[in-house]
Amino acid sequence: MAVPRSFTRAQRAVILGGMLGFVLTVVVLQLWLLTATMNAFLGGDDGVVTPAAIVSIVCLALNVGLLRYLHRLER
Repeated sequence: MAVPRSFTRAQRAVILGGMLGFVLTVVVLQLWLLTATMNAFLGGDDGVVTPAAIVSIVCLALNVGLLRYLHRLER
């Protein structure tokens, strides 16, 4: 059975850069979602709050999953 080898420093830098780009995109999406939800809620549309909260929780789960992967990558 082959022993798994760790990534080189350059490979880790590329992975980290890609993860950072994805995390920034998700965070900007969450900020837009918060703004659109607050605008709709203050305009009297209460039906938007629950789906927006679910999508925001999914975005949080994606970011937490990437953080856990990053911790495993450093070991």
